[in-house]
Amino acid sequence: MKEKIVEILKDIRPGLDFNQENVNFIEDGMLDSFDLVALISELEATFGITIEGCDVVPENFSSVENIENLLRKKNGLQ
Repeated sequence: MKEKIVEILKDIRPGLDFNQENVNFIEDGMLDSFDLVALISELEATFGITIEGCDVVPENFSSVENIENLLRKKNGLQ
């Protein structure tokens, strides 16, 4: 799942390294609001889930791990 998330992120923002440790994608300016809309749409299509408005908070999209945790929660894997 992690590899697919990184692939989606790289498609949205080519040239950025989303495998970095201790980076916050939102706070460090790697993703903006338009990127989040594209990311959410792609995650929903790829993983067959629905991300509710209440889940669209910076903490859920600040790292690959947090995105993965959100997807696991949406898929009932936690």
